[in-house]
Amino acid sequence: MWHDLWVALALLLVIEGVWPFLSPDSMRKAMQLISKQDNRSLRFAGLISMLVGVGFLYLVN
Repeated sequence: MWHDLWVALALLLVIEGVWPFLSPDSMRKAMQLISKQDNRSLRFAGLISMLVGVGFLYLVN
């Protein structure tokens, strides 16, 4: 189980690093836009992201 967790974390870091590596300017612009969002919008986006992730995990397993 721990091995799978470390593999998942490593994949997360690889995927998270692709965007700033390929297009740092667009990432910087996106971060500026995100920083202007209110807390409610960010929480809602986080909730949707978590639900999609859980749904994807359910489908994969």
